[in-house]
Amino acid sequence: MDWYALSDVAIAAEMGKRLKTIRSSRRLTQGELAERAGVSVFTVSQIESGKNTSVATLLALLRVLKLLENVETLLPEQPTSPLSVYNQQRKKQRNR
Repeated sequence: MDWYALSDVAIAAEMGKRLKTIRSSRRLTQGELAERAGVSVFTVSQIESGKNTSVATLLALLRVLKLLENVETLLPEQPTSPLSVYNQQRKKQRNR
């Protein structure tokens, strides 16, 4: 899927659709997911409909659905450059 070709609204709708599919495949109702995540059924319904949500709410749902490892794909840790390491070491030496 070309995510860059989609609007923010379309991306939210696709994410909601995928969350709903995953929830259903795990045989969870919106109520069960909401209770386990500590959010309201209305919130789960809104997210599955592609409405805006907070990062905290999304993370709560991902935690319940055992999908937190996907955060690494979304925001991979960037390797530290050798120059950055060198500069940090020099700064520490100067502060001694």
